[in-house]
Amino acid sequence: MRMLKRLFVLLVIFAFGVGCQPKDYQNVITDGSYQIAAQDKLTEIIIHDIFSPPVASRIYAYPAIAAYEVAVLAGNGEYKTLMGQLNAFEKVDFEVTEDVYLPLASLAAYYKVGTTLIFSEDMMRDHKNAAFKELKSKGIPNDVFEGSVAFGEKVADYVIAYSKKDNYHQSRSFEKYTISSDPNSWQPTPPMYMEGIEPHWNKIRPFVLESPSQFKSEPATAFDSKPGSDFFREAEEVFNVVKNLTKEQSDIAFFWDCNPYKVNVKGHVMFAEKKITPGGHWMGIAAISSKTANQDWIGAAETLAKTSIALFDGFIACWDEKYRSVLIRPETYINKYIDEEWLPILQTPPFPEYTSGHSVISNAAAETLTSLFGDGFHFVDSTEVAYGLPIREFESFRIAADEAAISRLYGGIHYMPAIVNGASKGKKIGQYLVGKIETKNGKLAEK
Repeated sequence: MRMLKRLFVLLVIFAFGVGCQPKDYQNVITDGSYQIAAQDKLTEIIIHDIFSPPVASRIYAYPAIAAYEVAVLAGNGEYKTLMGQLNAFEKVDFEVTEDVYLPLASLAAYYKVGTTLIFSEDMMRDHKNAAFKELKSKGIPNDVFEGSVAFGEKVADYVIAYSKKDNYHQSRSFEKYTISSDPNSWQPTPPMYMEGIEPHWNKIRPFVLESPSQFKSEPATAFDSKPGSDFFREAEEVFNVVKNLTKEQSDIAFFWDCNPYKVNVKGHVMFAEKKITPGGHWMGIAAISSKTANQDWIGAAETLAKTSIALFDGFIACWDEKYRSVLIRPETYINKYIDEEWLPILQTPPFPEYTSGHSVISNAAAETLTSLFGDGFHFVDSTEVAYGLPIREFESFRIAADEAAISRLYGGIHYMPAIVNGASKGKKIGQYLVGKIETKNGKLAEK
């Protein structure tokens, strides 16, 4: 009799344990660390594959949107889908079954979309497989695992189909930029004298902007080669700032360099130095901020999605102006009219000068992040540590954006109007996005 009672108790304990097992895996993913790790890998691949800054912004955006769309379904009505809000992103309903673990589904969506947008697909797949193996070892039942991945990839397929209609693939066959002989026009710069990249980026569909020229900048200062003219003084300012650079200014310039095309020349040898893109730097800041604020995985997905959207639209608006004004770079102008031996401390990127890309996209991202975390949000920017640079600390996103913008003067690659007017454009884009896109049900994000 005693043996039967003991056996009964053991069976009850076993049954209770089995019954509780499905709940054990619910806390396997609680924060955004897995998506952030996937984003870090995507950054590594973007650098490896040498994608241009505008294209990189596209690669960051669509996976983040897919991950966020799955996250919305886990938010108990708190979060709002981007479908029906982003341009041409039509709303559809996805049915979630009981065997779907949404944090894993969100990660699966991110990996699938990200893998379709890069060249080195095996690198992303290997990273996904390692992450999935680790997650399986934490007790997610096989049927739940498979159902979650399948659901995430279903959402991913919808986002991939959406991405294919943004005119990117068609733009790959558009004609290259034709160099003009006009003295005010941009010319390729040393050491590689690369052709102008993405001259048709303004033909890519924005996410939020009504058109690439919605926040059109005022015209650049009229070109003039005469000493004492307004344009000459702008070039002279660049020349003098670089000539008298302080260590702090130099540190700022290198910290925000973010030039994926940097080529080093030693004697007869040339070799590329692979670097993070400007958008990659700000996506890194978004990830750092999410961790600093202890966001859960849904909040992290929202942060990465909204930041990537701001960057994407910022590049479209910026490139619209760059290839409208097609303005000469300081390096070309100064070498021709002031000092033929002068060199900027940063390598001049291969596209026209006006407006400054860093100024536009940094301010667009800063306004977006400020709406999520508030002004006066302190963060430690360690994004560049992996590339041999120290950390920098900031008391707000707007202060960081101001520093990113002025770094282009210190680096010798932009005149001040490109910085000032670029920053203004970026702020307008970010504020427009914050007012236009609602991710919390019942209220717009507050600045």
